Amino acid sequence: MTSEYDLEKIKQNIKMFPDFPKPGIMFRDIFPVFRNPKALEALVDYLVDAIKTKAGEVDIIIGLEARGFILGPMIAVKLGAAFAPIRKKGKLPGKCIQVSYSLHYGQDVFEAQEDAVKEGQKVVIVDDVLATGGTMSAAGKLVSQMGGELKLGLVVIELDELNGKSRVSFPVHSLIHF
Repeated sequence: MTSEYDLEKIKQNIKMFPDFPKPGIMFRDIFPVFRNPKALEALVDYLVDAIKTKAGEVDIIIGLEARGFILGPMIAVKLGAAFAPIRKKGKLPGKCIQVSYSLHYGQDVFEAQEDAVKEGQKVVIVDDVLATGGTMSAAGKLVSQMGGELKLGLVVIELDELNGKSRVSFPVHSLIHF
């Protein structure tokens, strides 16, 4: 990959918001990267390269609400793979399966349309941040319930001090660490 944006330069575009969404949380926002087309293109290329290296061929990219919805389709198109979302409860039409999970700052429920992943499909789950691992772990449970083969969880940012990888039962790769 040839780009003027290496991972360190992309990392410099990530903005921090203290005490969001509640006191004590240091929120890492990747949206400033999205405002720079060259940086965004480089980020997507890094994510695609990570999938090719760490997971090999995949059938479907699962994007987690909400930034995984933006990154996931761009990655899927470059890989010739399908895309499906996992969303918060009540946001998807049709018959859905669900799982409850803990966040860094509370509890929530994820849902997927029950036919989003076919039995035996090779799956990569994409999100912006790995914090405590609750979101990624819950998404993995949904994919497993649908019969998908979890190849990789892929995130832009990992908050190392929270040790989220230890709570996820499948391989996770992070591009940027804080």
